[in-house]
Amino acid sequence: MARYLIVAHQTAASPELVEKVGALATADPGLEFALLVPATPINHLLHNWDETQVHEIAKRQAMAAIDALAKIGVSVVSARIGDPQPMLAVEDEMREYEGYTGIVVSTLPPGRSRWLRADLPTKLARRYPIPVEHVVSTPVPAPSR
Repeated sequence: MARYLIVAHQTAASPELVEKVGALATADPGLEFALLVPATPINHLLHNWDETQVHEIAKRQAMAAIDALAKIGVSVVSARIGDPQPMLAVEDEMREYEGYTGIVVSTLPPGRSRWLRADLPTKLARRYPIPVEHVVSTPVPAPSR
C-alpha cells in the first residue's frame, strides 16, 4: 500500500495543505498518510521557548492537521513529533519507518520560511528517490490548549 509522509509545522492545518492531501487521496483512494511535525520553535520575538513548550505546540499543530484532514475524509495513520531540524526529523522517520512512496512538505511563503531558506524541499528531493511535493501555505495559529 502506498504511503505519503506529510511534513509540516505552522502550516499543518492550512487550507493549501489540506487541499493538496485531499487531491492526492482522491487520485489514489488507497493512499495512506503519516504526519511528521518537527518540533521547531516558532518565531516570536517576545518569547524564549523551552523544549516542553515547543513539543506541546508541535503536538497541537499535529492534532489540528488531523482534524482538518478528517473533515475532508482523509485519515492519518500515524502522527509523530520529530527533531527540531526538519531534515533530521525526516531522516529519522525514513530510517525508522521504511516504505514511504512520497513526501508532501508544507512551508510558509518565501521570505518567511526558514525551511525554504534551508532549501528543504530540494534537499528532500535529492536525498530520496520518491516524489517530493512542495506546498506553499499560509500559517495557521497554533491551537490553544
